[in-house]
Amino acid sequence: MNRRELFQAAGVGAVAIAALPRWLRAASNEAECDVDVLVIGGGTAGTIAALQAARAGARTMLIEMGSQLGGTTTVGGVDFPGLFHAWEEQIIAGIGWELVKRAVELEGGTLPDFSVPPQRHWHHQVRINGQLYAALAEEACLEAGVALCYYEIPQTVDATGSGWQVTTAGKGTGRRIACQQLVDCTGGADIVGMLGLPRLREGTTQPGTLIFQFGGYDKNKLDADTIEQRYRDALAGGRLQEGDYSHASGHFVNFLRSGGGNAQHVFGADSSTSSTKTQANIAGRTSVLRLLRFIRSLPGCQDAHLLKMQQETAVRETYRIVGEVQITHDDYVGGRRFDDAVSYSFYPIDLHDKHGVTPKPLKRGTVPTVPLRALVPKDSRNLLVAGRSVSSDRLANSALRVQASCMGMGQAAGAAAALAAKRETTPKDVPLAALRALLREHEAILPA
Repeated sequence: MNRRELFQAAGVGAVAIAALPRWLRAASNEAECDVDVLVIGGGTAGTIAALQAARAGARTMLIEMGSQLGGTTTVGGVDFPGLFHAWEEQIIAGIGWELVKRAVELEGGTLPDFSVPPQRHWHHQVRINGQLYAALAEEACLEAGVALCYYEIPQTVDATGSGWQVTTAGKGTGRRIACQQLVDCTGGADIVGMLGLPRLREGTTQPGTLIFQFGGYDKNKLDADTIEQRYRDALAGGRLQEGDYSHASGHFVNFLRSGGGNAQHVFGADSSTSSTKTQANIAGRTSVLRLLRFIRSLPGCQDAHLLKMQQETAVRETYRIVGEVQITHDDYVGGRRFDDAVSYSFYPIDLHDKHGVTPKPLKRGTVPTVPLRALVPKDSRNLLVAGRSVSSDRLANSALRVQASCMGMGQAAGAAAALAAKRETTPKDVPLAALRALLREHEAILPA
């Protein structure tokens, strides 16, 4: 039986440890283990990277410091991933798209009509249940034989003659992991930083957003003029603060009618350290409390209450790697076809600041590409990065960071890592023809 059959025989979610391959039993329970591919970070890109590596036959482990997979899509609450389509054609598919479709189908939902040009780019984002997506992603990892390790973080990363040795720490546990290939999907190039390799970031980063929803009032019986004046007074008097509501979304009554949504900015939000992430989360929740107390003072909103709120403030940017090549703004908006392109990306230039955000759409027919070299930290071996830390300038990164693009990068990184482990080489030296063939085998769409 192969790994997939072993998991299916045991039953996903109730896997009999004794039935698992020896390496996977060791990875699950022992203080020392040996794998082919180690993925750090189980977010948007990391989940897909681990799935691709495992499905390609690599012994794969995924380390995630939180309690579930999915990152921004799940914990961050941005449960409307995109964009998988450009100019009425699909340009990103593969494993990420597979999971998104499963999430839609299992809830009896429908996909947008991608054959109709959207009035706004987000009309082609796919609405899903984020927690269902997390469960489906976990199920897929178990079926593929990925060793999942939640509540663990890397402590040391050291090069060896055949790859890497990584030590982790967790609640009541820790382990030493030997691996051939390492994929950094931490969202801030944390592993790259631990290794002392160069990273880039701006002096002022984009604000974060805490996703939440209010209810308990009749959205159709709100006095827009009165509410707008009271909002302005509260802002001027310090009862509310800049960022509690992003003005780019229009009048405050629009915020109430939408129930909150993706309309808050947490300035200075940074997830690069435990301390800065703590501060971002506290700032986000403090903002929600200010808003709730203010809203309950408005006519018709006396019974307003908080329906839901995510656990974490979602962060848009921290560090980016210095790769073998950098994707520039001109490359992105010009739709540059890199010789070693391994995935597409499609999204407006989407830089948030204290004034809000005004997306800058791409010209008709433009579809940017992501080269393998942008996933390879400069002068490194046996190391890849996928997700928003891709080697890029700030403007290009404001579009590259979105979920579908990160899923495409994650799948490319997982495939390159698996092939590098099999061939006992470094990802940059994997033959592009072999890499592209493997990605196509797993239904990825490759730039022509």
